[in-house]
Amino acid sequence: MNYPQKIAVIGGGSWATAIVKMLCENVDSLGWWMRNEEAITHIQKYGHNPNYISAAELKKEKLNISSDLNAIVSGADCLVLAVPSAFLKQTLEQLNVDIKDKFIMSAIKGIVPENNTIVGDFFHNQYQIPYRNIGVVTGPCHAEEVALERLSFLTVACKDLEKARWFSEQIICRYIKSNISEDIFGTEITAVLKNVIAIASGVCHSLGYGDNYQAVLVSNAIREIKRFVDVAYPNKRNINESAYLGDLLVTSYSQFSRNRTFGNMIGKGYSVRSAQLEMNMIAEGYYAVKCIKEINETYRVSMPITDAVYHILYEKISPVIEMRLLSDQLN
Repeated sequence: MNYPQKIAVIGGGSWATAIVKMLCENVDSLGWWMRNEEAITHIQKYGHNPNYISAAELKKEKLNISSDLNAIVSGADCLVLAVPSAFLKQTLEQLNVDIKDKFIMSAIKGIVPENNTIVGDFFHNQYQIPYRNIGVVTGPCHAEEVALERLSFLTVACKDLEKARWFSEQIICRYIKSNISEDIFGTEITAVLKNVIAIASGVCHSLGYGDNYQAVLVSNAIREIKRFVDVAYPNKRNINESAYLGDLLVTSYSQFSRNRTFGNMIGKGYSVRSAQLEMNMIAEGYYAVKCIKEINETYRVSMPITDAVYHILYEKISPVIEMRLLSDQLN
């Protein structure tokens, strides 16, 4: 196969910054688009992103950073998308460059709300990109631990395993290990659902539920995820692998989990808007749970944890009442 020669990262947040750090361990040059001009100037001068995981040391001499999306995209064969799913369509509206022949690697853990589709389906449907040219990079991995160069594991999924292996080789380094998979749909939808579960985990923690209950919540959650992905995207998969169960565990338990933090604040009585403003980061699970709820109207899979989070966030049911009702459905 013809491997991409030039890679560009699209996004300026924590996960984009972590991916840039990983890629710079192996590539000679890297394009990077972000919106914030002040952040660009700071990175070019000091080699740190001032707004996200500023502890990450970035090899600025390898970076071509610009706020001109078309310039960055036109100069790359492989695009690594790391913008919040809620803003993906808005971001790409700036494009006047044809991307149908580019290799798209999604690092987005959410659903495109305007279309209610996972990112892989969005690029296939909107830009006629064949699935063999679409990949997904998933955890379990937190950007903050990449910044600290703590050993982390990633899974790269693509229907074309050679392309998955190629991208995996671009990110492997002394603190990153990587697996490959053909299951782009299962890994991507798991990455979406684990954020919803993490919100439930944060709510429970803030309400005083202990480790015993959290263990039951998460063990029920992996079964809930399996039920949904097996119906929505049938495939042979081992739900206990790190791309599925591992990603769920780290997002549900970690101090770095934005979605768990968001849920914790909701459980303490914050409004959705207040929690979002105080965090100053996107909790993908907030947008994802509404999309999943709408998608599941077709499949009608039993998803009590997802339903509980939806009731709290969108129907403004008391977290105390909703979690009490949920506890009667878990086993």
